[in-house]
Amino acid sequence: MPQLDDSAPATDDRLDLGPLASRARRSLNGDHPGVVGTRLPPLVDHHVHLMIIGADALVDSALGAVLDLGAPLDVLTDLRSREGLPRTDFAGAFLTAPGGYPVGRTWAAEGCAREVPPAEGDGRGALPSPAEAAVAEQHAFGASVVKVALNTAAGAVFDATTLDAIVAAAHARGLPVVAHVEGEGMARLAIDAGVDALAHAPFTEQVDDELIARAVALGQRWISTLFVAGYGERTPDAARAVDNLRRFHAAGGRVLYGTDLGNGDQPLGVNPRELELLVEAGLAASDVLEALTDPWPREDPAEGVVTFAADPAPETLDDLPAWLAGAVLVPTEEAEDLETL
Repeated sequence: MPQLDDSAPATDDRLDLGPLASRARRSLNGDHPGVVGTRLPPLVDHHVHLMIIGADALVDSALGAVLDLGAPLDVLTDLRSREGLPRTDFAGAFLTAPGGYPVGRTWAAEGCAREVPPAEGDGRGALPSPAEAAVAEQHAFGASVVKVALNTAAGAVFDATTLDAIVAAAHARGLPVVAHVEGEGMARLAIDAGVDALAHAPFTEQVDDELIARAVALGQRWISTLFVAGYGERTPDAARAVDNLRRFHAAGGRVLYGTDLGNGDQPLGVNPRELELLVEAGLAASDVLEALTDPWPREDPAEGVVTFAADPAPETLDDLPAWLAGAVLVPTEEAEDLETL
């Protein structure tokens, strides 16, 4: 596993966690004060697959919200009526070229991929185009984002015209577009099309600095998923993912914490090894917390809850992942503010 940088400055023997953190006392029953620790906004995993791990797998976790990035529409129907935490947003089905990823994959539940034929003509016909129809379908079932699959290793991918049509149709409905990019040239295809987020830090190709600068200027977000690029091994894919994310972050790009939960053996909650890799990619403690608590695709965090992490607060970046993995989700009124860190 990566060797973490423990040189970040500390204040009063505590790591500088930035403005999102505040000192708090957790009251167990409202009358008697409980342990002292740190209060944070609700934690978010921006890449999960509930069709694989199960709809209720994260109910008792520390996650306040998740973004499901690919499931059959009947799964969405069931989950939309479900109450409780974590708050869940959805992409609906993967939109993919005919025969494209993830069609035919053993883990892909029936109906989780929606094949969209190539765009024809100028797209201004009387009837909705295939791209418009596919986006409208996801939106009608409650999708908060649209996900497109761009994977040259697993079959056909969208041409630029069809991808542009999907992005335009999604943006017309106020839906951001998330792209799975895998294979040479797929990051460029997504950036050229104005995709709003990448589902993974690119791991199969080295993204050049000029393209990273364009992604940052676009306001694109990259969901990390660094752990699944190598599952803890120093593979070429893992090294590329960390390097690409490091340069994207250094250029001012917005990083979102995400694990691709359901892909391989991972904890049902916060994955400390993903956090270790974010640190290796150059994120300071405050950056890690921003990535882990950003409510995107919504503007506001889950209501009525906060994250509480008991003392001792971390003194170095080495301490941060395990400390965050031990945090709990509590009602807002249960964490009494003491001071700003």
